[in-house]
Amino acid sequence: MTMHPTNALVIASALAAGYLAGRLQPWRRLGDWAVDQIRFAGPWVRGGRGRQAAVVLAHVLTAPRTSLRILRAPAAGPEPAPVRDPDWAADRTRTDKEGRV
Repeated sequence: MTMHPTNALVIASALAAGYLAGRLQPWRRLGDWAVDQIRFAGPWVRGGRGRQAAVVLAHVLTAPRTSLRILRAPAAGPEPAPVRDPDWAADRTRTDKEGRV
């Protein structure tokens, strides 16, 4: 049984494509790009709904468990206001009632 030259070409092309995909790792690169875009919230926030949808879709496809965990997490509530010391500017050293440092 002989192999047709077209079949050999298809098999060689598939092996070359698999090798290049393994070397270039496009799936990992796409996931890293999506995580960077989401984490650093830079231009993708100002990029419009289409860009935001593409970034979120890429993240869901490359990291489904992480995306599901993020969606299930409760929203963070407002942070409490910091407590200010009224004597901070007037007296920078802490003293007790008798005036000892």
